[in-house]
Amino acid sequence: MSLPEYDPDPTRAQREIWEDEQNKLRDRIELQDNVSFDPISLENLNLVGGVDVSFRENDEVHAVACLVVMSFPDCKTVYTAFLETKLHLPYIPGFLAFREAEPILKLLSDLKEQSPELFPQLILVDGNGRLHPRMCGIACHVGVLADLPTLGVGKNFLVIESEGPLLQMSVKKTCQQELKTCGDRLDLVGTSGTIYGAALRATASSTNPIFVSQGHRISLDTAIRVVLATCQYRVPEPIRQADKLSRSYIHTHKIQ
Repeated sequence: MSLPEYDPDPTRAQREIWEDEQNKLRDRIELQDNVSFDPISLENLNLVGGVDVSFRENDEVHAVACLVVMSFPDCKTVYTAFLETKLHLPYIPGFLAFREAEPILKLLSDLKEQSPELFPQLILVDGNGRLHPRMCGIACHVGVLADLPTLGVGKNFLVIESEGPLLQMSVKKTCQQELKTCGDRLDLVGTSGTIYGAALRATASSTNPIFVSQGHRISLDTAIRVVLATCQYRVPEPIRQADKLSRSYIHTHKIQ
């Protein structure tokens, strides 16, 4: 997945290679619960992780990936790790994983090797999973390649051209009308009948929805239960802290 040098404009041929890899990974995704805790009550869920990648201002290359592990259900941070990295691609819609998944996977690998007792049972990824034009967003990449239960949480999602109703603006308008209180959800169903994820009102004070989708080894209903159980604000706490801490790291360190 790594690239040898920064490429500001990958060729069509390169994009086709990535699309082929996404299609192959998609065939390996498990959409049913394969977890070490009770998917209904969340009993025996003790450790949850959140990952995010932040960037220096006006800099497409230098970034910091952050992994936060929290105890559950109290969402207390028990582990934090950072990885300074040079990314080889700009943001290209539909191909976020090829830009950001590698440092996230390295953080997970390091944790498993160094402190396996703190390894999370589930990872929340800042980005989409099945809610993706090829049903293989970054949460799916991370889940399949790390063989972990993962779910994606996004503030936005890409237009899925083949599925007429799945346009972000129309979905957000519907959410404002229908998601009245904490826990209300709107399943995102295409014209094919495929359920790509759900728009969710995560807290009573959050008027804007978040978009939850499966990554790997988890059902959509379980993913939503976990998100609601870890939300103190609009965004689940493991992701919110990974974002907050990675931004703070950038402000206090000189990234090479």
